[in-house]
Amino acid sequence: MDLLRLMRPAQWTKNLFLLAGIVFGHKLLIDGRVNWPLLGVVALGLLLFCLLSSAVYILNDIRDRAEDRLHPNKRHRPLAAGRVSVEAAAGLTAALLVIGLGGSFLLDRAFFLVALVYLAVQAAYTFALKHVVVLDVIMIGMGFVLRAVAGAVLVHVEISHWLVLCTFTLCLFMGFSKRRCELDVMVATNGQAARHRRTLAEYTPDLLNHMTTLTAGVAIVSFMLYATDQRTIRIFGTNYLIYTLPLVVYAVFRFALLVEHGRVDGPTAVLLRDRPFQAALLLWSAAVLVIVYWGRELQAWIVRLADRGG
Repeated sequence: MDLLRLMRPAQWTKNLFLLAGIVFGHKLLIDGRVNWPLLGVVALGLLLFCLLSSAVYILNDIRDRAEDRLHPNKRHRPLAAGRVSVEAAAGLTAALLVIGLGGSFLLDRAFFLVALVYLAVQAAYTFALKHVVVLDVIMIGMGFVLRAVAGAVLVHVEISHWLVLCTFTLCLFMGFSKRRCELDVMVATNGQAARHRRTLAEYTPDLLNHMTTLTAGVAIVSFMLYATDQRTIRIFGTNYLIYTLPLVVYAVFRFALLVEHGRVDGPTAVLLRDRPFQAALLLWSAAVLVIVYWGRELQAWIVRLADRGG
């Protein structure tokens, strides 16, 4: 059980970004029916990325086990608490890397290359860049972008600049929010924030508030530009995607509210525990599926309805 906890399965929700390619690339449905073979390929790719990301988490826990003991929540992690040895953790990491990379190579060569880049970025973060202010969060954002890119190459769709921009800016917002959560927890408990994470000596609540405000605004504007882009409208056959903006705004502001009041300790907690956020996300996802795959029909039906009413 401790080995499973070491893999952090709750964090696997982050790999859902791999689904963006098949959904927005118009590959999920063919003639109104689910494209099960391709969906199975994407599901396998998602599973492989879960194994690779778990290897990264374990490697990070091995390196940070001393610092984690200073954190009120992280000190209970198997390595920090001493319930799993470094040797056992290293062995599990090696096994996950072999299975994850081997499976990725067999699944798709381009997907395999993206997985390698993802691991290289995460290794750079773990061993050096996590201690560089601002760049630490940028590297986290890059990890999410690579997840989305991996999903796109797996279904062989064009990698949209909007996919990169929206993913990156949204994840910057979540990354700076996570730093705010860490800073608040460490200051409120033992005041050893800098000993737990060196960058927390540079971050301040006001600075992180500015950064989260800025990145939240940029993320929302990026979505607005994507939804109103002529190429997006041409592909979906309608401009109705912009009408999901209230749900996007609510989800982002709900996330910010929870962070500001210290009710969560990071993005995963919001996704798994907060019912209003989950409801907004589910409604937005359902609306997006309808608009992406039945946008033309929906718009035509609304026009006919309006003509009858007139």
